[in-house]
Amino acid sequence: MSKAKKKPNSSGTIALNKRARHDYFVDQKFEAGVALTGWEVKSLREGKAQLVDSYVIIHQNEAYLIGARITPLMSASTHVVCEPTRQRKLLLNRRELDRIIQTIEQKGKTCAAMALYWKGNKVKCEIALVTGKKDHDKRDTAKERDWARDKERLMKSKV
Repeated sequence: MSKAKKKPNSSGTIALNKRARHDYFVDQKFEAGVALTGWEVKSLREGKAQLVDSYVIIHQNEAYLIGARITPLMSASTHVVCEPTRQRKLLLNRRELDRIIQTIEQKGKTCAAMALYWKGNKVKCEIALVTGKKDHDKRDTAKERDWARDKERLMKSKV
């Protein structure tokens, strides 16, 4: 009997940070490379990543991804010490990094990781400059989403 292989994700997406879309207004997006070790790449191929509480910090003019969790595989990481939530360096152009630093220094702005995905054989991280939502903004977004869903149902039922 052969084992059924897990289908690779057709879109190339490894992990999404859905919480960030709920908590923040997205202003501007960037694509950054991620510096990874071998066991992390193997785990990402299996889809074992979470971006729930992840964010980006700037330290000595370099960007780092904090709080992203990559769960180690038992078979791939027997001989190395794995740290699932270590800081991972983000690879950005100097111009992009300067724009991010300048924007983060403004009041109320931060940088959040939105998604991890494959681009060819490289792992990319979509980061975004974001502004926090207030509670009433979150309620308004939920109302708009519900109304759009109801509107779609009404249009479907009339046809």
